[in-house]
Amino acid sequence: MPRLLTLLLTLVNALPGAVVMDRVAVVVNKHAIKSSDIQRDLRLIQFMNREPVNLSAGEMRKAAGRLVDQMLIRDEIGRGGYRRPSDAEADRLLKHLVRDRFGGSEGRLDEVLSHYGLSEDQLREQFLWQLTVLRFIDQRFRPGVQVPDEDVRAYYDQHLAEFKRENPRNNSFDALQTQIRASLEGERINEAFAAWIEDARKRVRIEYREGAFQ
Repeated sequence: MPRLLTLLLTLVNALPGAVVMDRVAVVVNKHAIKSSDIQRDLRLIQFMNREPVNLSAGEMRKAAGRLVDQMLIRDEIGRGGYRRPSDAEADRLLKHLVRDRFGGSEGRLDEVLSHYGLSEDQLREQFLWQLTVLRFIDQRFRPGVQVPDEDVRAYYDQHLAEFKRENPRNNSFDALQTQIRASLEGERINEAFAAWIEDARKRVRIEYREGAFQ
């Protein structure tokens, strides 16, 4: 099972000879999530969203919740034999990011990553994990989702005025039904995934170590 790389251990102070601490922040059954895992996740999310670095207690708790969900997904993937993306797919996403956000400059990417306390390998690993989750959701939940024709038609009728505003020339049901069906399928897949996560959380013991968030 692939593991995300650890970010940086937390320095307790900047004095010469300072010790390095990495506290257990959350325990999920027998699995531990460390402070460094949470900080890494926060920095990656904030980098991707172009947000300033914010390692406040509130943001740390949000990130901890995401990592709990990730641990549940990892366990399910390990049990289920799901197909996983290749490293080449993650490399393509990284190349697209460099091209679209940094004008093709690896140097600019490294500079911004350094500001967030991240490495290119950690970013690549994040892309690989995102692809893994998307593939898991598609394989695990899409087969159980069916959108009846009458639901597609009902959605079209309810939103017809909006469709006409957005596309005055091509808003017929025949032109839009494939798009509507895909949208409804996506919503129901997300709902099924959210319900699964909620149920999976109820079946494990989750212990937050409050001292790690102060």
